[in-house]
Amino acid sequence: MKLRVDKFIWCVRLAKTRSTAADLITKHKIRINKQDVKPAKEISIGDTIYVYKNNAIFSYTVCKLIDKRLSATLVCEYITDITSEEEIKKYKSYIEAQKHYKDSDGKPTKKDRRSLDEFLDHWGE
Repeated sequence: MKLRVDKFIWCVRLAKTRSTAADLITKHKIRINKQDVKPAKEISIGDTIYVYKNNAIFSYTVCKLIDKRLSATLVCEYITDITSEEEIKKYKSYIEAQKHYKDSDGKPTKKDRRSLDEFLDHWGE
């Protein structure tokens, strides 16, 4: 069975749409066997998919090929997650930092600004 990379990425729900999958591949956010590929490249069983997301690299091994989109519960039959614990921790710490940042409006308060100015004034000493 021959299957395009972008279609497989879409089928196993690593991307919401097939055009998004193609964009991620062309932007080098998704690589196959640590090599840049084009969306039309054929994927085969045993290939490793690397998904670069924020500061972490998620890894998946292709177990079976499918040309129809799967439900989320069936995805584990077609790809195996081989992401290291270190990468998962990096991603979780990034998400936590983003949550903290998004809770504020991104602008320091008056108190934050004064403490920052005080810190910068004493920086050179």
